[in-house]
Amino acid sequence: MYRFKIFVILKKGVLDPQGQAVKKSLHALGYQEVQEVKVGKYMEVDLEAESVDVARERVKHMCDKLLANPVIEEYRIEQAEFEPVEG
Repeated sequence: MYRFKIFVILKKGVLDPQGQAVKKSLHALGYQEVQEVKVGKYMEVDLEAESVDVARERVKHMCDKLLANPVIEEYRIEQAEFEPVEG
């Protein structure tokens, strides 16, 4: 079993209204030093595969087809430690 962390964020130059709203709110709270805020998505995917390379390639396909919009978003995939939960 493999676990991957996926970070999705808008590409540079794409309008980020959530990021701007958070930045504005931080300024209203007195955090004037904040220059930029980007709001994105974080996901974890656990999957079975015959190797880590196959698993990573499957996750990349998932990102390209569903988890990220490649027109306006970019993503980063990191492998994470998988700790099964016993129940």
